[in-house]
Amino acid sequence: MSHFRTVTTDRHCSARRGVVDTAHGTIQTPAFMPVGTAGAVKGVVPCLLEETGTEIILANTYHLMLRPGVEAVERIGGLHRLMAWNHPILTDSGGYQVFSLSGLTRIDDEGVEFSSHIDGARVHLNAEMAIDIQSRLGADIIMCFDECTPFPVDPGRLETAVARTIEWAKRCKAAHRYWVETQTTASLLFGIVQGGIDPELRRRCARQIVEIGFDGYAIGGLSVGEGHDSMVRTVELTAPLLPDDHPRYLMGVGMPVDILSAVRAGVDMFDCVLPTRNGRNAFAFTEQGPLRLRNSVHGDSTEPVERGCDCYGCRHFTRGAIKHFFNSGEMLGPILLSLHNLRFYQRLMSNIREHIERGDFAAWAAGQMNSYAWTDNQ
Repeated sequence: MSHFRTVTTDRHCSARRGVVDTAHGTIQTPAFMPVGTAGAVKGVVPCLLEETGTEIILANTYHLMLRPGVEAVERIGGLHRLMAWNHPILTDSGGYQVFSLSGLTRIDDEGVEFSSHIDGARVHLNAEMAIDIQSRLGADIIMCFDECTPFPVDPGRLETAVARTIEWAKRCKAAHRYWVETQTTASLLFGIVQGGIDPELRRRCARQIVEIGFDGYAIGGLSVGEGHDSMVRTVELTAPLLPDDHPRYLMGVGMPVDILSAVRAGVDMFDCVLPTRNGRNAFAFTEQGPLRLRNSVHGDSTEPVERGCDCYGCRHFTRGAIKHFFNSGEMLGPILLSLHNLRFYQRLMSNIREHIERGDFAAWAAGQMNSYAWTDNQ
């Protein structure tokens, strides 16, 4: 049974407008997922997150398994209760954080052993454990355990990582089947295609991941330093290899121009820390280009961050006020710009969906990509 249905497609490119059905509601695609690393989108209360147009958020298995721990989340009442979010949640498998954040001490075909970034304790994680933890958290969409490599990477190591990703995907599928058959989870399981920017490895990995069969498919291992053009080429190669009747998710991407390029290639789902991370650093996304609210030019400005924006910050605060909050170390500054940036991203996704429905996405996106080729001169 497919949990994804296509509403319409753009006849001039591969962009598609769809819907993903989950246990906690539907997701209109193309969709952007804010990142709630440790069970919260930093500085944003859930009711205001809803106001931005967000329908699904991402939480990080790696961080939650270390703190507060899956047992604590279960006692609280599950991940949705912890986050006070009665809408869809996607959790990653923990694989990316293991390889990017921790002191990795061992990796082999069985799994990984690493040092906790919190207290240095030795932690073991493998495919079966990743599925067990995510299922117990109660996420609506869970991810296979995979090996994400850096860029650049030795070709031999990349090939080994692809082989491991495929074998771990088989084990994840078997572990998830147990949870489904015992009727203790309604989570959808997504497989992940790795392979760096190597076309043949991407083809091989995609073919074998699709053969295993999942509820959705992700393109992983990008936005790690390969550059926009290489990323786009890899997405354009990989997306058509994934089933039309299942959602496609590009992990960890990205800038507006990256999202538009990937939607054009047929991708449905995205996540990235940029809206909130940049917001906490006084960087605002706007249709006219980026604003750095610490700059002196905004000191006595009575303008909102962006004219026409309906976010809470733009409705109630001026650029001058927000600059003051940042310079004074007030928490309100990062909160307001995080909300603004999230609304900017959700408005972008809403516009994408609208133009796909109109049938003019390809032409509209080309113009938007030119306007989003920003130079930071503000």
